[in-house]
Amino acid sequence: MSRTCELTGKTVMYGNNVSHANNKTRRRFLPNLVNVTLMSEALNQRVRLRISAAALRSVEHRGGLDAFLAKAQEGELSQKARLLKKQIAKKAAEAAA
Repeated sequence: MSRTCELTGKTVMYGNNVSHANNKTRRRFLPNLVNVTLMSEALNQRVRLRISAAALRSVEHRGGLDAFLAKAQEGELSQKARLLKKQIAKKAAEAAA
C-alpha cells in the first residue's frame, strides 16, 4: 500500500535530521493518512478512501466529495478517484438533461 493521498496526491517527503552538532541523517516525513468513508450524494453510495487529514478538511470545506472531485485535477487523483469523478460527472450530466 503506497503512502499517497488518493485525493490530493500528497506523498512521502524526504529531509534531514539535524543534530545539535549539525550532523545530518536522512529521514522521511510521512503524510497523515486516514481511512475514511465518504458519502457521494450524486451516486447515493459510500466510498472508502485513504486520504490525508488535510484533504479531509478540504472535502468538508468545499461541500462534500462530489464538489471536491468536480474541482480536482486529474493528475492529483488516484485511479479509483478518477473513476469516481467520471461517474459523478456522468450522473450530473444525466440529471441536467
